[in-house]
Amino acid sequence: MHMPAITASMVAELRAKTDAPMMECKKALIEAEGDAARAEEILRVKLGSKASKAASRITAEGVIAAAVHGSTGALIEVNCETDFVSKNDSFLAFTRSCAELVAEHAPADVAALSALPLSQDGFGPTVEDVRKGLIGKIGENMAVRRFRRYAGGGALASYLHGTRIGVIVEYAGDEVAAKDVAMHVAAMKPKSLATSDVPAELIEVERRVAAEKAAEDSAKAVAEGKPAQSAEIVARRVEGSVQKFLKEVSLLNQPFVKNDKQTVEQMLKEKATKVAGFTLYVVGEGIEKKVDDFAAEVAAQVAAAKAQ
Repeated sequence: MHMPAITASMVAELRAKTDAPMMECKKALIEAEGDAARAEEILRVKLGSKASKAASRITAEGVIAAAVHGSTGALIEVNCETDFVSKNDSFLAFTRSCAELVAEHAPADVAALSALPLSQDGFGPTVEDVRKGLIGKIGENMAVRRFRRYAGGGALASYLHGTRIGVIVEYAGDEVAAKDVAMHVAAMKPKSLATSDVPAELIEVERRVAAEKAAEDSAKAVAEGKPAQSAEIVARRVEGSVQKFLKEVSLLNQPFVKNDKQTVEQMLKEKATKVAGFTLYVVGEGIEKKVDDFAAEVAAQVAAAKAQ
């Protein structure tokens, strides 16, 4: 069986994602035969949930902007290459204008937004012309990544944490409570509104990790001469882990950030407020940025030269 080469940069990338020790990363990659996603799961089984904490480390740069007018609003992410440009006034003005245009004109996608009229810094007459003009002026690539528009539903509350995290909450009821929920979402980053809306693939990964953890514990018990847990107990344990996960990642079940004695759902009930949905954008989420790890690169080159 041919074994794919585990390069230093693969190890470095997995380490940056999981914060796991270098050797553990290497072992996991070898066991996963070079499959990075599988290696990440193996590490989670070994090290528990610690491994996924750093997966939320964001690598790409850019800003999030929101535009809200009554029940019409938009949240947008525009990316650039460096943190320095994400603080540039022209770049920030461009992002804010794009958010307003999305709210006002309801473009179907980024291409439709790019064709809308905009003039800024002497560039125009479209969003795309301004984008290209600013790239030339600032000397760095920038791109509209994604947006979400709300219209005609409930009232909207938005919260921006600096320029890197943005939230819009659609609600009916108390504005202060809704703003608190928006702030809570930015802090606790729920994956969905209720447990029933958690994406199936997330549940699947969680179930798999829990099952592998249980199998590992069972093998350890047998090795130590203790009786193995029955299939029924293992199944219950796995189900318990999944249920706990569902509660942790759904907004309504999370302990409210301003008062952890009650859940968000209980707080909303108290304030006679209903949340219909929310959008949370974190800059660069899910973007794999090419990390130039010079030391790892040199080590890989030296190893390659020796192998010849």
